[in-house]
Amino acid sequence: MNFTQYIDADNLSKDFLDYLKAAFKGKKIRLTVETEPDETEYLMSSPTNHKRLLKSIKNIEKREKLVRLDKNQLKKLNA
Repeated sequence: MNFTQYIDADNLSKDFLDYLKAAFKGKKIRLTVETEPDETEYLMSSPTNHKRLLKSIKNIEKREKLVRLDKNQLKKLNA
């Protein structure tokens, strides 16, 4: 049997452990803790994205190849 629970670490409590104990009483269980990658880690996980993002960062630092939008264009994007 597999059981997956996504929970913020700040919300872990004794009640959660008591629930696990009751749900799997008498059974051996394996607990694995994994953190979800943050957005940067996720985007950098692909070699193609990684290369593209690093190139974009360099362009920003050099103030090259920037896209400039006026207020009206920004409003359209946010609509």
